[in-house]
Amino acid sequence: MHSDIVVVGGGMVGALTALAMARCDFRVTVIEQRPPSEFSLNDHDLRVSAISHATLQMFKAVGVWDTMQSLRVCPYKRMLVWDNATSAETWFDSSHVGYKQLGFIVENSLMQHVLWQELRALPNVSVRTPATVVDLSVQADKALLTLDADNNSDTLSASLVVAADGFNSTVRSLAKINVDGERYDQHALVATVKTELAQQDITWQRFTESGPQAFLPLAGNRASMVWYHSAERIAELKALSDADFISAMQSEFPERLGGLLQVERRGSFPLQWSHAQQYVKPGIALVGDAAHAVHPLAGQGVNLGMLDAAVLVQCVVDGLAEGRAIGSLRTLRRYERWRKPANASMIKMLDTIQRAFQPEGQSALHASVLKTARTAALYVGNNITPINKVCIRTAMGLTGELPALARGSLPVSSISVPD
Repeated sequence: MHSDIVVVGGGMVGALTALAMARCDFRVTVIEQRPPSEFSLNDHDLRVSAISHATLQMFKAVGVWDTMQSLRVCPYKRMLVWDNATSAETWFDSSHVGYKQLGFIVENSLMQHVLWQELRALPNVSVRTPATVVDLSVQADKALLTLDADNNSDTLSASLVVAADGFNSTVRSLAKINVDGERYDQHALVATVKTELAQQDITWQRFTESGPQAFLPLAGNRASMVWYHSAERIAELKALSDADFISAMQSEFPERLGGLLQVERRGSFPLQWSHAQQYVKPGIALVGDAAHAVHPLAGQGVNLGMLDAAVLVQCVVDGLAEGRAIGSLRTLRRYERWRKPANASMIKMLDTIQRAFQPEGQSALHASVLKTARTAALYVGNNITPINKVCIRTAMGLTGELPALARGSLPVSSISVPD
């Protein structure tokens, strides 16, 4: 079976890539190792994402936002970031840049559920799950993939293979693309909690001596709490009873957040960054975590991956309009030049922030210099209006050259996809 595009990985980024390509009339096959879990309005997913305005526009462009919004999303208009050691703080407010909200907190399973609903309804999309890619080879005009599906071997061909299969990407490994990266000495604990107070339109992030803490609003009286700490401390917290866990969270997190009534779910993950040395090879392109992983403290990981998807779709459509093959290296190199420097800058910026606010204790001089620098940065961010606005627009995905999807429309080609 031949497809114009095979997307390996049906998570949020892979599903958006596939849906956008299909909306542009490409024949698409999605390969996913595990079928997505069922979404239920009775439960809240532990994994949530703060989607930017740019990602919101992509969802609108492919026709899924209204359905997502009808299920369960939580808008936030303001963000407060402060340093517990100095009390320096920075406020970000969507009204400062003329928007109703900075973004939305959305459960990952909800996004994947709605995207998959749309994919399954399209006649030019084939979904293969459960299936695993076990071999990959590239010929002059197509890539060949060998699948293991239900313990049977199967072969597909495609003009372009998109690797959206995550941090431990099989496609990236088979394509022999190397990765740079580093694991931090901290883990993140995530918990979905029921709160005493109904959630406001604000997200909070506080930097403490042990690491950052974040509080993200969910619908109604629920919130997602993130606690960064040493691996040992996170393991201790996970082992606590619900009552002791609530007590620990209540004693550590700011009083202004109100009381915690119940812990619904909790989990943890290690912190690391990674960056592929190449995003493309002939007939192959990496997107999302297969290409890069960033520190999660600013909530930009999913949004960066979604921009990868939008730019790749734009470049493929533009390349086809100019007479190039779908998997043309020239087309894919344009995608790499567009996204790789931007992602590298975000990785570097978040790594710098992490190190500036990491647990102190190296030396008195080191601690003093870091504290002064942090205070100055937060003061500038809060009090210098142009800088505050640039920070807001960057977080919302409103800066730089934006592809059509990130502006709310599908890229248009005057040339049809060849049969």
